[in-house]
Amino acid sequence: MNTQLAPIVIFSYDRLEHLIFTITSLKNNFLAKESDVIVYSDGYKSNNKSKVIDVRNYLKTVRGFNSFKIVERDSNFGLAKNIIEGVSEVIKNHGRIIVLEDDLVTSKNFLTFMNKAIKYYEKRDDIFSVSGYTGNLPSLDKINEDTYLSYRPSSWGWATWIDQWDAVDWNVSDFNNFISDRNKIKEFNIGGIDLTRMLRHFMEGKNNSWAIRWSYAMHKQSKYCIYPSVSKISNIGFGKDATHCKGVNIYDSLIDKDNKEDFFFSDALNPSDKIAKEFRYQFSYRNKVINFFKYL
Repeated sequence: MNTQLAPIVIFSYDRLEHLIFTITSLKNNFLAKESDVIVYSDGYKSNNKSKVIDVRNYLKTVRGFNSFKIVERDSNFGLAKNIIEGVSEVIKNHGRIIVLEDDLVTSKNFLTFMNKAIKYYEKRDDIFSVSGYTGNLPSLDKINEDTYLSYRPSSWGWATWIDQWDAVDWNVSDFNNFISDRNKIKEFNIGGIDLTRMLRHFMEGKNNSWAIRWSYAMHKQSKYCIYPSVSKISNIGFGKDATHCKGVNIYDSLIDKDNKEDFFFSDALNPSDKIAKEFRYQFSYRNKVINFFKYL
């Protein structure tokens, strides 16, 4: 494997059309031919065996990377278990990782940005992860840097390091202490009003989100996520056939078309108050209602 670049892990299930877009866009990246890719293909349920088989047959035809490995799950893990176990396995061997799901389209400079950000921020213990996605925040047009800090990580195309990943408490063992403290809830919700609700729903068995536990771990450790000022990711997975993202994508963002390969990384130690406010507004009930009616 290419030890100079982070390995790329893709998690796939049964949506062949989306996966083709994901892999095609990744193959168009500047660093694609030098990169190693591992795909974790989740096992089928009783009603979608043929779709999963179609996905696996397609994966066996993929070329265009330095290496391309397929891990076929013998049973249906579900997204959370598939990601937690898959990332843990790969990052243990390589120390860092870039992660995609099968409904994400990348810009040509996505891998360049992610690998350079991984290297630039690896010595900062307060940086929990790097995101390839960002929303269209008004203030981002006015900043000079190509990155900014946020109180919330993104699961739409991301990277991290082994020490940050291994620090996550997937059982959320301090939940009872957290949920009984209004100040702690308020602090967590700085990243979005929906965060505590999603975490509570996980603990109540109403969702099985790995990402909300990951987000809580970042908050609990007082760390940040690095975001690009221009998105390198577009999520095409929203719709009635989606497993986790049904409905309209109100977080859609314009993807980077400049294709630049040199980036000015921010050395800020704390998130900008103005950008943090705009970021938080994305997840507000007001924004969701407004965008829902725009969609209608």
